[in-house]
Amino acid sequence: MLVKRVIPCLDVDGGRVVKGVRFVELVDAGDPVELAARYDQQGADEVVFLDITASHQNRDPIYDVATRTAERVFVPLTIGGGIGSVEDVHRLLRAGADKVSINSAAVADPGLIERAAGEFGSQAIVIAIDAQRSTTGWNVFVQGGRRDTGRDAIGWACRAAELGAGEILLTSMDADGTTEGYDIALTRRVTAAVDIPVIASGGAGAPDHLADAVDPDLGGADAALAASVFHFGAFSVRAAKEAMAARDLPVRMPAS
Repeated sequence: MLVKRVIPCLDVDGGRVVKGVRFVELVDAGDPVELAARYDQQGADEVVFLDITASHQNRDPIYDVATRTAERVFVPLTIGGGIGSVEDVHRLLRAGADKVSINSAAVADPGLIERAAGEFGSQAIVIAIDAQRSTTGWNVFVQGGRRDTGRDAIGWACRAAELGAGEILLTSMDADGTTEGYDIALTRRVTAAVDIPVIASGGAGAPDHLADAVDPDLGGADAALAASVFHFGAFSVRAAKEAMAARDLPVRMPAS
């Protein structure tokens, strides 16, 4: 079994980290570079930045944040938000990102996944899926959770993998920010459907929630991503990894 990863996520709006509940009621959580450096020191396996309004506001990706963070943070860095072309991907990777996360633009133009993966390799391309329960399953939302595409989330995850995505970042909009736990049913459906790594996101409120997400008998994800519980000190990266280790799940424990 591959090592399970714990990934702090920093949702960025206007140059600051913010966090809300179900994608609304945002509150300030701090400076993105400072927080990323803190998580690097705490033993995070990766850090993810998502500019949550870039696509909706038709803005460029946060190249400056990528550059400033790469100067201080040595774990892998993923940047998402506002990416609409292969050139955007190139500029972010050149600025210091290890991977890029694409959401809205990939739904509008699935060929972007194939072109970007062909140019930079699948390992650099993460497809973010914001999913909300519908009467028939889960629908894909874009534009920072503002627009329902009507597309089936499980089917879209499979298509993204076929086109060359190296990883799926799966966020449950229903669970996001609730601290009640991940949507294990959604996570399980996607992990069972694709043969690429899946990062579970949305709903962490306790260390055991992250363990549930990556437990092969439950969510089956390769990594668990969380935001507010880390930003506001509910528990640490170490505590999340200890919960995984307690179930004999392989993790890289941070130095004491």
